[in-house]
Amino acid sequence: MAENTRFAWKGNLVAPNRVIHNGLVVAENRSIIFAGPMEEWDGGTIPQVEEISDGWILPGLIDLHVHGLAGCDVMDGTPEALLTISAALASYGVTGFLPTTITSSEEDLLNAIDNVTEFQEKDGAFESGAAVLGIHIEGPWIHPRYRGAMNESFITQPSLSQAKKLYDRAKGLLKIVTLAPELPGALEVVRYLSERKVTVSAGHTGAGFEQIAEALQAGLTQITHCFNAMTGLHHREPGAVGAAMYFEGLRTELIADNIHVHPHVANLLYRLKKQSLILISDCTRAGGMPNGVYDLGGQSVQVEDGKATLPDGTLAGSLLTLNRAIKNMVESAFVPLEQAVSMASLAPAAVLGIDDRKGRLCPGYDADITVLNRNFDVAATWVGGRKVFDSN
Repeated sequence: MAENTRFAWKGNLVAPNRVIHNGLVVAENRSIIFAGPMEEWDGGTIPQVEEISDGWILPGLIDLHVHGLAGCDVMDGTPEALLTISAALASYGVTGFLPTTITSSEEDLLNAIDNVTEFQEKDGAFESGAAVLGIHIEGPWIHPRYRGAMNESFITQPSLSQAKKLYDRAKGLLKIVTLAPELPGALEVVRYLSERKVTVSAGHTGAGFEQIAEALQAGLTQITHCFNAMTGLHHREPGAVGAAMYFEGLRTELIADNIHVHPHVANLLYRLKKQSLILISDCTRAGGMPNGVYDLGGQSVQVEDGKATLPDGTLAGSLLTLNRAIKNMVESAFVPLEQAVSMASLAPAAVLGIDDRKGRLCPGYDADITVLNRNFDVAATWVGGRKVFDSN
């Protein structure tokens, strides 16, 4: 979309609390100036109108937890890998994302961070895909027993000095850190990061309910991929899962691939969490790729029929994309479409503190638009009014 040019989308709009049939979204100068029923538009003729006859017009999807896609991984530490991931994400309706690291050596972790910051500094680097909105560091401060597919040889204890190094190295792009808050020194790191507006999320953790509650007092605000790689819910020890369910304001990630979490359990979590539930992909380099063997942090991962596992059967990330996550929540977990969309757009935007300009189809918001067909396949994606993907 050229500067000073109006452009519009006409069809079924997914608003935060309802679907507007025969709706209209009008954008100008990369921002939305109108979103609502067609009959309420009184702004005159629009030169270009994209008519969506079969499907939905959504706010752009935001993935806060994605390791890779299309054969590339954030830990590859190259501009080419980020470009490939960015372009591939756009083809699945994602308009913004956090490149997410894994438990690795400090050298590899710093290289991955440097790659994102340097690439982000290049003007126009993401002209053809989803925009980088920050960095998510997952590990190395995790509990060995709950490591999941993380490489145990790189797990370390939380360190304030290392936290400072990573924070400084990220140059303002560090948005989320996943750690096990029960580890020695973890609460000091939680306080340091939260004071700097970094979201600290409990994940790969052996923490019990009381330890999560203590971490909340220190500044913890989120749970990483709920149910997976953490203490489960028990009637005499609620665990980390129980804390996620109990504390209403504790934001909670969910991998809605119907593999990591049963859809009925996903529905239960939705009913408890509502606005604080966040759909993530946790996708790896094997996403969008054929069956075969792939690498994850130096470990061999077998991909077969939509499932990625280590040789011992441990789930190794996912092959999920956010458009499929929305589909699963609607069709398998029986969540209303507008709620499922909000979990993949407005909820993650709120985590990043940008829900005043992203995550809704509203005047004043960025013209980040995703169009899905009735099968939840992505027809087209726009970032700031610029088309970055077209299925045709």
